[in-house]
Amino acid sequence: QVQVVESGGGLVQPGGSLRLSCAASGSISSINAMGWYRQAPGKQRELVAVITSGGSRNYADSVKGRFTISRDNAKNTVSLQMDSLKPEDTAVYYCNVDAVNTARARFTSWGRGTQVTVSS
Repeated sequence: QVQVVESGGGLVQPGGSLRLSCAASGSISSINAMGWYRQAPGKQRELVAVITSGGSRNYADSVKGRFTISRDNAKNTVSLQMDSLKPEDTAVYYCNVDAVNTARARFTSWGRGTQVTVSS
């Protein structure tokens, strides 16, 4: 069993900042990548940012220069610092973990999501 839990969402004014955190726990042997996705009402879930175990980062064009993803490999946590937030960043943000469990099987796991609302 693997648990993925997000925290840090909320309501913020345009131009403000929020920091999301995600922790993975359970029967994990190693984590290949951790990332953040988001889904706005009526839209498909989309990649926001991802970071590999080696520290390589990939961002959606819409968040480049505003969002920063970071990771603590020892703690199996990933964070997303979101600055200069815009109303179009409003969505439910989901943490995703791409890992290998203790039975040597590769898997992906999702958190339940955390709401981010950018509004004045």
